Amino acid sequence: MKIGYRQKLTLSFVVIFSIFTTGILFLERSREKEYKTKILEERLDTYAGLVNKALVGQAGLDSLHHLLPQNLRLTLIDHGGRILYDNTVGDIAGMENHQTRPEIIHARQKNSGSDIRVSSSNEKAYLYYAKKFDGCYVRVALPYDVQVRSFLKPDHLFLYHILALFVLSLLIINYAAGRFGNSIRKLKSFADAAGNNTLDLQAMNFPDDELGEIGKTIAQNYTRIKDSEKKIILEREKLLRHVHSSEEGLCFFSAGRSVEFFNGLFIRYLHILADDAQNNPSILFREPLFEKTVAFLSDTGKKEPCFETKVGKQGRTFIVRTNIFEDKSFEIIINDITKQEKTRLLKQEMTGNITHELRTPVTGIRGCLETVLKHDLNAEQEKHFIRYAYDQTVNLSELIQDMSLISKIEAAPQFFRLEQVAIGELLEELKNDLDIPLEEKSIDMHWNITGDIIVKGNQNLLYSIFRNLTDNVIRHAGTNIRIDINKYAEDRDFYYFSYSDTGAGIPDEQHLNRLFERFYRINEGRTRDTGGSGLGLSIVKNAVAFHKGTITVKNKTNGGLEFLFSLQK
Repeated sequence: MKIGYRQKLTLSFVVIFSIFTTGILFLERSREKEYKTKILEERLDTYAGLVNKALVGQAGLDSLHHLLPQNLRLTLIDHGGRILYDNTVGDIAGMENHQTRPEIIHARQKNSGSDIRVSSSNEKAYLYYAKKFDGCYVRVALPYDVQVRSFLKPDHLFLYHILALFVLSLLIINYAAGRFGNSIRKLKSFADAAGNNTLDLQAMNFPDDELGEIGKTIAQNYTRIKDSEKKIILEREKLLRHVHSSEEGLCFFSAGRSVEFFNGLFIRYLHILADDAQNNPSILFREPLFEKTVAFLSDTGKKEPCFETKVGKQGRTFIVRTNIFEDKSFEIIINDITKQEKTRLLKQEMTGNITHELRTPVTGIRGCLETVLKHDLNAEQEKHFIRYAYDQTVNLSELIQDMSLISKIEAAPQFFRLEQVAIGELLEELKNDLDIPLEEKSIDMHWNITGDIIVKGNQNLLYSIFRNLTDNVIRHAGTNIRIDINKYAEDRDFYYFSYSDTGAGIPDEQHLNRLFERFYRINEGRTRDTGGSGLGLSIVKNAVAFHKGTITVKNKTNGGLEFLFSLQK
């Protein structure tokens, strides 16, 4: 039969209290016997002192008969252990040497000693007490009879009190164990019902004690866990539906590269990219097209948990993205970007066409200037046409340069040379280049950039970021304003910069999210004379993206614009 918690607890305390009580009784009885023996020894010590005084004063032992008990045995022993006198033995000559007797040994070492044993002379039990004096050992002894035993016998009253307390303690322990056992049974019933999914929390009535409070807390936590479990199952169903309906091919792998889950689109894309895909996503680890992805997964020294590469086959282009999770499992996502690539190529082509078309009016303007130069015009007319043609030529040339720069950033970023660029020195160069227009508009330019802020990037593109932002302020922010450039934060990978001015800002904030679009102007009536080409902020965004950063813009509370952007270290 299985022993219950109540029985185990009761039995444990019974054993503990039994050992404790036995130890207390043993100690108490030993100490009591030792105490009573000490009393007898003190009495015998008095008798030994009286005998020694009588011997020293030469009064004789007969003078002590009325002072000593009748049954007291008296023995005189010299320091060599030889018997000099014994009042119970007539012929002391035949008595053996007492040097090895326990009481004599103790007296020799500590001046006094005692022992209880049977005498070898008369076969009677005695309580011996010996004391060392200058001339000899005086040994006195009382017969170890019923009277002495009764005196040395411990008192049983303490024993009865201990036993009564022991029984009372057992009753209290049994009662407490019953209460604990009831709480434990409730917890066990709760655990069994939870394991069998038959739990009825309304029917669970926990006791009103600490264990009951624990049981109630466990029940509440169990309820929360079950509710969370239901929510997780629901969210998992939603996630699975989303994965299956996703326009991306998804496949999840364990840390050992075994397939855990994939959707149908992943297999469809894999059939396009792999020669013999079948329905096994693991085939991609052997396909040459996925060589870079496999190399990334095999690289134990990788710093980033994600990797993206572009692959193409059968006239279609795909992005293959890999994300590694904390438990070393990972997902591979295949996304068809054929349409996006076509759109991107069309944009590039359009940009090239625009650039090409813009070269024609530039050539025409220059031709007109040549014609003007060949005609007989008065000085004022010549100056007017030449200035106009020149201004248009400059604007168109800048537009061509801007379009070419954007196209190059998007289409061929690998051709930009990377180097260590000190942002503080770059800003010094920029201020020197724009010193005249800044002074004309009474614009103060300040920055808080230390010399150790260095970005690995392209010198020209980084310059274009701050140059276009400053040109934008000069053109549109007004006069008597201030420009502040600060590094407001940094982390392991990025510096975070703030570029702000105290100018007019943009009252209608709906324009803010379109400022970085190409050719976008807040005022449609602006011409290139007043509004620029509309490509400056687009160049800024593309240059920031080239350096792995992002940029946003907002109106400042006290007026002016603030651009917040990051640049990779």
